[in-house]
Amino acid sequence: MNQQQQSVIYTSTLYVVPTPIGNLGDISYRALEVLKNVDLIAAEDTRHTGLLLQHFAISARLFALHDHNEQQKAEKLLVKLQAGQSIALVSDAGTPLINDPGYHFVRRCRKAGIRVVPLPGACAATTALCAAGVASDRFCYEGFLPAKTKGRKDTLMALAEEPRTLIFYESTHRLVKSLQDMVIVWGPQRYVVLARELTKTWESIYGASVGELLAWVQEDEMRRRGEMVLIVAGHKAQEDVLPLDALRTLALLQKELPLKKAAALVAEIYGVKKNALYKYASKQQES
Repeated sequence: MNQQQQSVIYTSTLYVVPTPIGNLGDISYRALEVLKNVDLIAAEDTRHTGLLLQHFAISARLFALHDHNEQQKAEKLLVKLQAGQSIALVSDAGTPLINDPGYHFVRRCRKAGIRVVPLPGACAATTALCAAGVASDRFCYEGFLPAKTKGRKDTLMALAEEPRTLIFYESTHRLVKSLQDMVIVWGPQRYVVLARELTKTWESIYGASVGELLAWVQEDEMRRRGEMVLIVAGHKAQEDVLPLDALRTLALLQKELPLKKAAALVAEIYGVKKNALYKYASKQQES
C-alpha cells in the first residue's frame, strides 16, 4: 500500500537527487522538497544547478563536486555529514552516478556508516528504452563507447554476441563514427533506435537497421545534434545457419557413409543439430 510521507530531512544523510534531462516539469515534488531543505547541495556544475534552483525559487548553498575533484572533496563533505548536516547530490541532468560523478563519494559515505537515500527520477537510458520497442526484460547499460576507433571496435566486438538489449550514450561528434563501426563489426542488419533530445522540444526517436540508421543521420546534420541514446537489439543466434566447416565435413563423409550416419557424426563433432544437417543435405540432393 502506497503511503504519502511528510517531507522530513534527516540529519547526517546524503540524498541522491535526480534532476530533469530536459523538461523541467519532470522534477518530482519530493526532489524539490529535498533541494529546498538540505543544508548543502553537492553539484556537478554549480552554475548549471544554480539555474535550475533559480527556476524553482530555491535558495541553497552549493558545493562543486565533479570528476576532477570528487576523490579530494569527498572527505570534506563526509566531515560535514558526520557533523550532522544533510547533503543533496545532483548531476547536470538525470540520475547522479549514471555516467556522472558521485560513485566515490557514495562509497565513502556507506563505508563511514552515513545514511544514503536515493530518490527515483529522470534517467535518459531508461526513458529511451521505454519508447524503443526493443526487448526490455533484460538490458545492459554500456555508457559511452571509447573515443578512439580501435577501442570502440574492440568493445563492439566483445559485445557482438550479447543477447541482452544494449544501451549506449553518444555524442554529436562521434555518432556517425560509432554507427559506421557497428556496421563493420556487427553487419548492417542489427536493429538500433536513436533517441535524441528526450523530453525536449525537438525530441525524436527513430529505429532502423544500423545500416539504414547510418544513412538516415547522414542525410541531415540536425539528426545528429543534441543529447543522444542508442538502444541496440540484442544478438539473436541463428539456429538455421550451419558452420561452413561442418558442411564441408558432411559433404566428405556422405561419400563414404549413409546420410543419417554422416549427419550424426558431424553433429557430434561440431555441436550442431543432427536434424538441421540432415535437412540441409536432403535439400542439396533434391536440387
